[in-house]
Amino acid sequence: MQPMKSKLIRPGQFEPADHWYAKALNATIHPMISFFLHLDQERIIKRYCHLHPIVKPDVLRQLLKYKPKYFVWAGADLMHVTNEKGKRQMVIIENNSCPSGQKSMPLLDDNQEQGGYKLLMERTILPLSKARRGGLKGELAVIYDKNPMEASGYAKAMADAFQEPVHYVSFYQDDPSPAVRIKDGMLYVLGEDQEWHAIRTAFRYLTQSPWTRLPIMSKTQIFNPIVACLAGGRNKMLASKAYNFFNAELEGSGLEILTPETIWDVSLEEVPLWVNRMGGQAVVKNPYSNAGQGVYTIVNEEELKAFMTNDFHYRRFIVQSLIGNYNWSSTGSKGKLYHIGTVPSSKGNTYVADIRMMVSYTAQGIRPLSIYARRAAKPLADHIEDGTSSWDMLGTNLSIKESDNNWGSDTNRLMLMDRRDFNKLGIGLDDLVDAYIQTVTSMVAIDKLAIQLFNSKNKFRTRLFRSLDDDKALLDEILLQ
Repeated sequence: MQPMKSKLIRPGQFEPADHWYAKALNATIHPMISFFLHLDQERIIKRYCHLHPIVKPDVLRQLLKYKPKYFVWAGADLMHVTNEKGKRQMVIIENNSCPSGQKSMPLLDDNQEQGGYKLLMERTILPLSKARRGGLKGELAVIYDKNPMEASGYAKAMADAFQEPVHYVSFYQDDPSPAVRIKDGMLYVLGEDQEWHAIRTAFRYLTQSPWTRLPIMSKTQIFNPIVACLAGGRNKMLASKAYNFFNAELEGSGLEILTPETIWDVSLEEVPLWVNRMGGQAVVKNPYSNAGQGVYTIVNEEELKAFMTNDFHYRRFIVQSLIGNYNWSSTGSKGKLYHIGTVPSSKGNTYVADIRMMVSYTAQGIRPLSIYARRAAKPLADHIEDGTSSWDMLGTNLSIKESDNNWGSDTNRLMLMDRRDFNKLGIGLDDLVDAYIQTVTSMVAIDKLAIQLFNSKNKFRTRLFRSLDDDKALLDEILLQ
């Protein structure tokens, strides 16, 4: 029997145990995380500018108050790194247009049992939906292809926030008879009553090449729309360019998006040349993958040879400087960055860990929503031995692809923002502020590029997009309308 693709969620159905990992459900939030999440923007600006005196407060204020047109909620992955001179910083690895995070976040307030699910719906999605002009008729939907624990949590929180039913619908990439379709620019879903329903507002949790199923142009209001993915939220190639463009705009303000050194538009044949240019250590990425898929850490000839033998669907890659141990990190134009890692364990082991910072637009500006961390499977070694997998020491993503549409998660490596795990990360309040500002800055950069991808008549600028990302395999997949 085929599993049900659509379910109607009504107000009052939210059950916390269904939408958090067990270890997060009963965790107590760390006081520093609570303090950070309650800080207002003016205090953050004052503190940041005190520690970075060349930063112009007005520019930072405008950045944090920015109202995105397309990219309204985001989740950035950041690494806590340093250089040979001991300069610590938070570096953006990528920003995601439908990030996970709520199921890993301890409650900020025990009396608000819907946590960040409710915050996102009430502070961001509901006001923006009400503000839309035109009075479009239709219903509500959450559509997903991954992470049902969180996607269903959003559907139930949406039903409560809007006080109306929500269609909760799966929409997998290879589904021969999907319960979602586009007609005359409008999104329709096949309800559990087996009738097609027009959707005025859809919350999207599609992570696998979503541009193959949803169009760039749509009458239905979609959060986040597909252009947010193409401009950088699911396209690492354009994200790198968006950061570069925005850094030029920020020049002289003291602000900058910090990333590993990145080379884009690299053909498969060019990869060995760029890896060699970076000293034999590099990270090669399929620009359009997510959940840790399509990322290759290369530290020796064996790993480079293994990469080159793969059969790739897309023909363009990005190559980034590798951040590892000081003894085996890439040497880029700005020198060498290496992981600070976790506080050494009782066995003396330090692990690579990243921070996921989720933010969304609110009436008070772009505000943090949730935070969690992930560590690598194996400790960071001082020296690479023959046969050692660098990914085991550097890869932090928890997702495990079990089949085309089924994913597992290695929660043993999840590090919560609770009293137990947070201290192991070795970060403080100013590091959290750095991560927040880097997340917002990268989010704004992607939104600004998304805006540039439309002309004055609100038509998608296909030529401009092709000039920025001339990958035929990607271009053939995109649904314009």
